[in-house]
Amino acid sequence: MPRSPDYTGPAGTSHDQPVQAAVLLVNLGTPAAPTASAVRPYLAEFLGDPRVIDYPRWLWWLILHGVILRVRPARSAHAYQRIWTPQGSPLRVGSEALAARLQDALTQQCAGPVRVALAMRYGQPSVQTQIQALQREGMRRLLVLPLYPQYSATSTGSVIDAVADALKSLRWPPELRMINDYHDDPAHIEALARSIEQWWATHGRGERLLLSFHGIPERYVREGDPYRAQCEATTRALRQRLGLDESQLLMSFQSRVGRETWLQPYTDATVRELARGGVRTLDVACPGFAVDCLETLEEIAMQNHEFFRGAGGETLRYIPALNDSDGQVDSLAALLRRQAGGWPEFAGRDA
Repeated sequence: MPRSPDYTGPAGTSHDQPVQAAVLLVNLGTPAAPTASAVRPYLAEFLGDPRVIDYPRWLWWLILHGVILRVRPARSAHAYQRIWTPQGSPLRVGSEALAARLQDALTQQCAGPVRVALAMRYGQPSVQTQIQALQREGMRRLLVLPLYPQYSATSTGSVIDAVADALKSLRWPPELRMINDYHDDPAHIEALARSIEQWWATHGRGERLLLSFHGIPERYVREGDPYRAQCEATTRALRQRLGLDESQLLMSFQSRVGRETWLQPYTDATVRELARGGVRTLDVACPGFAVDCLETLEEIAMQNHEFFRGAGGETLRYIPALNDSDGQVDSLAALLRRQAGGWPEFAGRDA
């Protein structure tokens, strides 16, 4: 039987809307408020992901719900309160600003239409909600960019899972492309280097530069996760670009939890060791984070500053993430257009 011209499929999806390409940026996520009651469900979703903690489910459920979610929400809420802004969570605000600027850049550069949307892996707006919304707008080609420069199964791998789960619910899934990582993309390295140089030009240069990446259990790397190798590649590229040697630019890993051995050297131990070794001014950048968040603004700029001072140092200075800077927007826009090669919407306006 022929369908009527205005036929609308499941979930309000019109089969007659113009073909449209979309970019879905995905960041980690954030609680809706800096309170224990808001942090608890966010942590339950995050720490309940088997990509993040891969212990046997029954054992981890007992630990998570019997111990961690009884204690950690209040402690995490206090940390969020230290960085919360009148506009809300820094990660949410910064990610939205980046998405808006990328939308403007792609609108100007591409034949279009290209729609840019933002999702959070944990919390709201969810990956599934955003993909369903994009399909209702007519999206038939989807390019997903997890905002993690270095690949890990605990981060990008989990985003891949969430995207796959969302597509399972669609009767007519879009054509799909994923960007796994951009840890050594030359334009990204250049944006990081220029950001550091610009910060030095304004504030002066510390005695050492420490690159602090989020940690993962060491066991994950032994089982095949490429994360450490990609962090090392980013570090080598920045050393070369900035003209620094291994004694001037160091690498460490932060945010470890539990008793299992995580990637080393640990950031908190490193900043203390540097202070005890006579370093008085330490600059720290976090090139594993596209947008500033709890781990950069509270853990590095506040906690580790206190560790450094307590061990005899004078000033630990945090160099902000790229956020929605021109360098980040330009490098990601170029990356997206390259990865979407062949899709007509991403062709240049003069094509």
